[in-house]
Amino acid sequence: MAITWTDDLNTGIDVIDQQHRRIVDFINHLETAQKGGNKDMIKEVVNDCVDYTLSHFAFEESLQEEAGYQYCKPHKKVHELFTRRVAEYQQRLELGDDVGEELHQLLTRWLINHIKRDDADYVSAVKTNMVGIIKEEKPESRGWFRRLFG
Repeated sequence: MAITWTDDLNTGIDVIDQQHRRIVDFINHLETAQKGGNKDMIKEVVNDCVDYTLSHFAFEESLQEEAGYQYCKPHKKVHELFTRRVAEYQQRLELGDDVGEELHQLLTRWLINHIKRDDADYVSAVKTNMVGIIKEEKPESRGWFRRLFG
C-alpha cells in the first residue's frame, strides 16, 4: 500500500520534511516496480532510495551535532543499524531473491515510526539552533536610512 504524506509526519523543519517526502516517493516507486514484477526496476529504485537515504541521514546527523543534540550518537546508531539491515536486502536482491514486497513493508514501517518517534525527539534542539543561527546572521533591524548613514 502506498504511503500518503499526512501532517503528523511533518517535523516542522522544512528541509527535513522535503527529504522525508522524497524518501516516501522512493518507497511508493518501489511498490509500483514490485507490482510490475520488473526486477531491474526494483533494484534501481532500491539503490536510488538507499543512496538518497544515506545522504539524508548524514545531513540529519550534521544538524543534530551542530545543535548539540544530546542523543545524537544513539540516533546515528539507529541509522547505522537500519542501513545494515537494508544492505542485507540489497545483497539478497542482487542474488536474485524476490525481496521487493518484504523490503517495501520494512521501509514503510521503519520510516513512519522513525519520523514519529526518533526524529520527533531532536526537532526542538535543531529548531532552537536554527533560530539562533538566523538571529546571529540577521543585520540589525534598524531602518535602511540608518544602516546606510547611521
